[in-house]
Amino acid sequence: MTVTPQTSGAAPERTGLHVTYEGRLHPAEMLARGAAFELFSADELPGFEFSPRPGVAYPWRKFVHAVEVSAVHGAAEPTEEPDSPLLMPVHRERGWAYLRQLSQQPGAAADPTLAVVRASAVIRPGTRMLKVLSARQLAGYVRGWLPHGFCYREHDVAHLRTPAGMAVLRGDGEGGDVSYALRWRAADPADYDVPVGAAHHGLTVLPPRDRLGPPVLGTGFVPSSAQLIPEFVTRDFADLPMPANATLLAYPAEGVEVVLYTYQAEQRGWLRMVGPQWRHLLAAVPGLSPDQEYVPTGDVPRSTQLVGAYGGGEYEAVADQPDGFRVLAMTRAARYPVTAAARRLRFAHWRGVPCLVLREESGWLRLRLRRPDPEAVLTTGAQCHERGVYEAWAPGAEVTGDEVVDLPYPTA
Repeated sequence: MTVTPQTSGAAPERTGLHVTYEGRLHPAEMLARGAAFELFSADELPGFEFSPRPGVAYPWRKFVHAVEVSAVHGAAEPTEEPDSPLLMPVHRERGWAYLRQLSQQPGAAADPTLAVVRASAVIRPGTRMLKVLSARQLAGYVRGWLPHGFCYREHDVAHLRTPAGMAVLRGDGEGGDVSYALRWRAADPADYDVPVGAAHHGLTVLPPRDRLGPPVLGTGFVPSSAQLIPEFVTRDFADLPMPANATLLAYPAEGVEVVLYTYQAEQRGWLRMVGPQWRHLLAAVPGLSPDQEYVPTGDVPRSTQLVGAYGGGEYEAVADQPDGFRVLAMTRAARYPVTAAARRLRFAHWRGVPCLVLREESGWLRLRLRRPDPEAVLTTGAQCHERGVYEAWAPGAEVTGDEVVDLPYPTA
């Protein structure tokens, strides 16, 4: 269930949707366009939690992923192409429980069965991605941070709807009574990488003193004894341009999804969407007034930019998937589809370590490691800001190979 400004705290009216789960038929609510369901029961059942809501005859509920449901009854026709689920080869002796165990073994990345399952988690243009945030991180994104680091397909995590459930996705080691998240649509699968193989081996051997959040297993799956969730990282741990209509969300203990802000690309800011009954969810966010209706990102230095070609000229562009890329313009008539698009960023080396240049201040460069490993962290003195993200300041005179690179997107 997603809460909009007009929604009260009560559960929505039953729509006739029912699902079969473990041999029983339950009234249900569809989540994330059918990726998961909230099941309701009038009686206590194993795994269900007591969560009564005003005017609802079903005080027990449970969140389950679509793969756990054997049948769906009364669902509306989908309005868009769904994301591909995880698929595994049929095997009478090796089921999902076996795969979950295998996904937690760092040396199992090359296992053929696990590799096939991991490869079935596909990102396409328009795939909804999710990054779980702390209150501090939420404040950073409202003020201009861009998507980067570890993230997940919304399809794979849609059944995690409470702070306790989403704790497995946290990358900063913090906790709280509310979980926050950034959701956006992927511009292109080339923007993402799977943390598997030699290129990411350094992440798997970083000692606990040098990292935040759970360890990186190197199998491409989240460390968890109960979940089988494929994880991704932004390629080179780079920032991605913020797409149009990205959203900042809150997940309180009630199990609802509250839309806090939506990104207005042309205005370069976040428009508050949450109604008065949920503004208390922003109380823990440092430096952010719950009553502020619009928060501009201002002149925050951007480490990446989306550029597009139109009519022989180059313009700042915006990703508006699944409809492609267009010129970033205030007036609707000028929002032309671009004929070519690219993500522009800045690469460099410092002390032999490949880095991204985030910004420049008074002759110093803020760098982020592209391939973190123990040696690179020691050489640069980089600090871990969240799982996998290591940054440091470097004297500009010591940086070599400083270059601006355009990574093109397909537009046809």
